[in-house]
Amino acid sequence: MPTTGTPRARAALTTLALAASLAAGALSSAGPAAARTSYARYVALGDSYASGAGVPTQVDTACARSDKNYPSVLAAALAPGAKADVTCGGATTVHMTTTQSGSAGPQFNALTADTDLVTLTIGGNDVGFADIIVRCTTLGFFNGGGSPCKASYTSGGTDQLAAKVDATGAKIGAVLDGIRQRAPRAAVLVTGYPAILPDDGSNCWATVSIAKGDAPWLRDTQKRLNSVVAAQAAAHGARYVDVYGPSVGHDVCKPVGTRWMEPLFGSGAAAFHPNAAGERSMAEAVRVVAVG
Repeated sequence: MPTTGTPRARAALTTLALAASLAAGALSSAGPAAARTSYARYVALGDSYASGAGVPTQVDTACARSDKNYPSVLAAALAPGAKADVTCGGATTVHMTTTQSGSAGPQFNALTADTDLVTLTIGGNDVGFADIIVRCTTLGFFNGGGSPCKASYTSGGTDQLAAKVDATGAKIGAVLDGIRQRAPRAAVLVTGYPAILPDDGSNCWATVSIAKGDAPWLRDTQKRLNSVVAAQAAAHGARYVDVYGPSVGHDVCKPVGTRWMEPLFGSGAAAFHPNAAGERSMAEAVRVVAVG
């Protein structure tokens, strides 16, 4: 396995770069309106995967929001009468009703009675996305052939990440209920998260220091989160949008031009976040559901 500098130096560089990048970005059942061709007022809610963290051009650096994020691309396609994009990097379910980092107000403030389309991407930061990436890439650097990150999260005999994912379900459900209370006429479309690592369970240690044994476990953890999001959408009168399926084959291990997710030292978005192509793919998946 190739290295740059000493192991300690590279591990430190990995951790610092991830922390900086993720800090900037950080990580169905039919609703009341089934088939629509136009919307009067669209509100976009969510975290850095919706805000387009690091995707040029950043129009709100405090919230790592891009003018090429999927809500912007979707709005261009649907041409709603009005649009409010309050997505913000680092957002959790708590930030739907509370101020985030002293700058971004509660995202629910954007909802009104006449809102008829809402998109939501949330849950990853409730699980601890940034901490997971930093821990797994750092441990994987020193043990690329094992499963050190999985071992660290299951050391007590239970899968701590699986427990966090399952616990996040109720939080997402509460968010969906809150949307319905504030925008009772809205079609609510909830996305999962696109594929970060290869769907076949492989890794690309020289590009991203995720250990060989951790890659399939992390893939399955992400799929578990998407399943929880889908179940909550179905239970709370929203519509789930699968963005994982279309993104298979466009993960961080793929070369520039093919990948829709940026690796640690990519340039098209924050580390382990969708680039402009990834945001376009998410927008298209949502558009199909919004008009179908």
